[in-house]
Amino acid sequence: MNKKVKLRSLLIGGVFTLLFFALVGRLYWVQVVDGKELRAEAQKKWEKEEVLRPVRGMINDRNDKVLAEDAPAFTLALNPKIIQSKHLEVTVAKRLADLLKTSDDPASIAALEEKILSRLTKQYSVTNPQVEIRNEGWKIDAEVAEQIKLLVEELKKQANTNNVGISLLKETKRFYPGGKLASHILGYSDKEGNPIMGLEYKFDEALKGIPGSLMYEKDRTGVELPDSKVTYQPAIDGNNVRLTIDKNIQFYIESALEKVYDQYRPKSITAIAADPKTMEILGMASLPNFNPNKYWESKNQSDFFNNAIGSQYEPGSTFKLVTLAGAVEEGIFNPNDTFMSGSIQVPGNRLHDHNIVGWGPISYLDGLKRSSNVAFVKLGYEKLGKDKLVQYIDKFGFAAKTGIDLPGEVAGMVRLRNPVEYATATYGQGLTATSIQQTAAYAAIANGGKLMWPHIVKEIYNPKTKEVIQSFEPKVIRQVVSEATAKQVSGYLEQVVSDQAIGTGKKAAIEGYRVAGKTGTANKVEPGGKGYAEGKWVISFIGYAPVEDPRILVTIIADEPDLGGDYHRGSEVAPPAFKEIVSQTLRYMGVPSSTQQTKAPEKEIKATVPDLIGQTVEQAKTTMNKYGIAVEAIGKGPKITAQSPAPGTEIGTTQRIYLTMQDTGGDPTVPDLTGKSLRDALEVCSFLKVKCQSNGEGYVASQTVATEGDVKVVTLQLKPYSELIQTPTGDTAASKSDNKPPAKTSDGAKTSDTSGKKGTTTTR
Repeated sequence: MNKKVKLRSLLIGGVFTLLFFALVGRLYWVQVVDGKELRAEAQKKWEKEEVLRPVRGMINDRNDKVLAEDAPAFTLALNPKIIQSKHLEVTVAKRLADLLKTSDDPASIAALEEKILSRLTKQYSVTNPQVEIRNEGWKIDAEVAEQIKLLVEELKKQANTNNVGISLLKETKRFYPGGKLASHILGYSDKEGNPIMGLEYKFDEALKGIPGSLMYEKDRTGVELPDSKVTYQPAIDGNNVRLTIDKNIQFYIESALEKVYDQYRPKSITAIAADPKTMEILGMASLPNFNPNKYWESKNQSDFFNNAIGSQYEPGSTFKLVTLAGAVEEGIFNPNDTFMSGSIQVPGNRLHDHNIVGWGPISYLDGLKRSSNVAFVKLGYEKLGKDKLVQYIDKFGFAAKTGIDLPGEVAGMVRLRNPVEYATATYGQGLTATSIQQTAAYAAIANGGKLMWPHIVKEIYNPKTKEVIQSFEPKVIRQVVSEATAKQVSGYLEQVVSDQAIGTGKKAAIEGYRVAGKTGTANKVEPGGKGYAEGKWVISFIGYAPVEDPRILVTIIADEPDLGGDYHRGSEVAPPAFKEIVSQTLRYMGVPSSTQQTKAPEKEIKATVPDLIGQTVEQAKTTMNKYGIAVEAIGKGPKITAQSPAPGTEIGTTQRIYLTMQDTGGDPTVPDLTGKSLRDALEVCSFLKVKCQSNGEGYVASQTVATEGDVKVVTLQLKPYSELIQTPTGDTAASKSDNKPPAKTSDGAKTSDTSGKKGTTTTR
């Protein structure tokens, strides 16, 4: 018996001894061998690190009007367990689907309701009790968030509880105050914060900033431990980007294009406005477009395509500028020399004017006004010659990218191989160009023969210190023709517009201003090189004003407008849109017409605008009276809540400071603008973030306010000051403000084309 006890004790002792050595070995392994790694893992468990996201820089227009900025957003979070306990699953799903819907389609709303309901009826772990409804409930705007808050309060009363399982998490998202305005220029950032296309993509490094971090020790419930080690690295906000774009001019462009788009239903219509002296882009638009705030609602990829830099086309007769400038520079253009119009034989083909029988013997100047193809074949192919023609095409920058600071630019194509292609190239057929190339080429003529680099970004600067990080100055690429030649060509192009008898550009004429320009009507090539498409045209007009001192140049191109089968109607499309954009812009710029009174400019006193926010109107007036600067209040309230221009801006005594006395929010009240100058009226509209367009010339006689989608539109009717002086009651209308006024033609070519193209083409 004792022997058995001893054996059992020995066995048990041995087992415990082995366990002891195993435990010691394991402790050694954990503390020594794996100690470093396990400690690092444990530290991750008790340390909490938060990423501090920087504010993405703003994109502003040339006058610091905001085009893109970060704004508050909310993400909807649901707690299925709580909602189920209150038996609110069906109600919540139905009501939220109605608030989060992206369209009014009943099937779409029903699908969203089913999606939400399926999330609410699932079982979720205790550690992750909340669910999100992506993408509909993710980063929603403040307006929808307010509606959800009202729903929550309603459900709380209905269920007699303080928690119905619906919450809103604060976030930020990219916001574009102008909606569709300049959407192709700006691009957009998606809900994940990824920059997509446009300047958002191109200048992402400058805009995005550097994330920071906050690290501290926590317990298992996430609460910070007492005396925990805290490491803080602040985020560095992104830089702002200031553009050359003028928001008001962008408004004019898009408003004019919308009218043409609605009437003629082209596949696309594009416009570029530029300062020809610097090639700063003042506005650029293409329809169809998209709303970057709701980019997911655009179903067609064509909505996102910037045709101004990404589309190439046969330019047609606007390309005759190159042939004309080369001929003048080489001394072979005599406007009074005559030629036989109608048709001309070149090796391998006979080329025609749009008027097949021609106009008989006419001068070369009349050939330009009528946009005769024969005239330009004789000038470019016979007189200038193939080598010189190609030389000028290259000098004007065709077949090469302009280098504009936007992503997605294409180069166009110039590949001339036989006599017919050289001959048709003289009037813009058989080669391709882009809108921005054509704009730069015409600007070279308007700017004394200097080809400039087109650019859309003016500078990048620190939003806090205002220090300029990088600036983009105008750059001369090369002198393409002499200043004398450029001036002469401008004079000829002016006659294309001013000759109301035979000028193809006569519908672009603006009363009181000298306008130069050229029309183009090019038959489109079928895809795959199958010849020219019947009844499909690219209609264009490029021009600038005033000729004596060009301030704005505008290119307009409409792709396949519905002309009812008659390409002669092309002059109804682009020239009137050009006229509307340029006339409004010249008035906005304060460029006097020949019919306006002028006086010598007085030397203006400059002042730096102080910060007036929080003051009363009386205090603001007292502050600004010493500079002689007028102050105008909008709205009612005891204190100033916003001002324009912004603090720190330098202004002159002829300008005003506008103040809001209340938060106008998303539905600003537009004050009576009667009697104001166009500049002052536009300042008010821009300050209130409403779209403004004008008709007529002079001062505001009347106004109408309408809503187009999400945008409020103010239409101003202008009249000369003399017509405003007496109202029907004998009052002086202008006294409402202390503003004072200053003391179808077509061209074409029918060709049987021996170079592989078939059909009929017309260029104009």
